[in-house]
Amino acid sequence: MDGNGRWARARGLPRSVGHRRGVEAVRATVRAAGELGIEYLTLFAFSSENWSRPSEEIDELLGLLKMFIRRDLADLHKEGVRVRIVGARDNLQPDILSLLEEAENLTRHNERQTLVVAFNYGARDEIARAVRAIARKVAAGEIDVATLDDEAVTAHLDTAGIPDPDLIIRTSGEIRLSNFLLWQAAYSEFVFMPMNWPEFDKGALQEAIGEYASRDRRYGGLSREIAS
Repeated sequence: MDGNGRWARARGLPRSVGHRRGVEAVRATVRAAGELGIEYLTLFAFSSENWSRPSEEIDELLGLLKMFIRRDLADLHKEGVRVRIVGARDNLQPDILSLLEEAENLTRHNERQTLVVAFNYGARDEIARAVRAIARKVAAGEIDVATLDDEAVTAHLDTAGIPDPDLIIRTSGEIRLSNFLLWQAAYSEFVFMPMNWPEFDKGALQEAIGEYASRDRRYGGLSREIAS
């Protein structure tokens, strides 16, 4: 979800206004995903690299996260949405960690849709933490190193139990992954959209899905036309 600051700057507004409009786009997108029957939606809310931003902007972003959870969690729960948080937690402020855990605990039994929020997330950090966890189990004799495969690694990632993404959308015209779901995106389709995140809505989501639907996903095999 990229381009909040650029959206605001283009209108002569503070970056904080762009972030607040970005939260509105989050609400619209979560609602649209439910209406379109999307069972899993992952939002990259705050990366582990975002801590390097100015403290005032970090405070604004964290405040918006708190507001979103406090304002929207009850509605998400009522609509059958399960919330999953991915990302490192050991260095989070207690109030933030408590809110994230509350969102997960309240909604853990919901089944209509899963909203995955990547917070304090970085894919390289996630993979490193998974490797350390596996190494500890190997050292303790709980895992035979000869049996390690990609499924074993997947089971130790933050996203364990969540399907790999079929489609990854990035806004603002940036054409890179920026340390997002590097392991999980091995066979994902990518759609890069020139609009900034505050402009994203149901129509934009449908446009991206339409682009995805037009592609031939081969997973290393032959195209449908050649195979037939």
